[in-house]
Amino acid sequence: MSTTPDDVARQSDGEESLLADPDFRERLRELPPSAKLVAKVLEGESPLSQGQLAEESLLPDRTVRYALNRLEDSDLVDSRYSFHDARKQVYFLSG
Repeated sequence: MSTTPDDVARQSDGEESLLADPDFRERLRELPPSAKLVAKVLEGESPLSQGQLAEESLLPDRTVRYALNRLEDSDLVDSRYSFHDARKQVYFLSG
């Protein structure tokens, strides 16, 4: 399931929160606390780079990378190249 730019805009505007979706929450429940924290940070501000996520969550870069991998494996997070810096990936919640 892919996320459209409209979905990302809705999430960042706060209209619809994926964390309120029961299916999303159930898939998130099985993940480690670091993945839950990263998802919560992305709920408030997205898209964010890995470095920005580490800064916002106060987690080490390695832990953020692990959390993002687990979230991506569960199809809870998606990524794209940054519009500001094409060398970086930015992450956002996906349903």
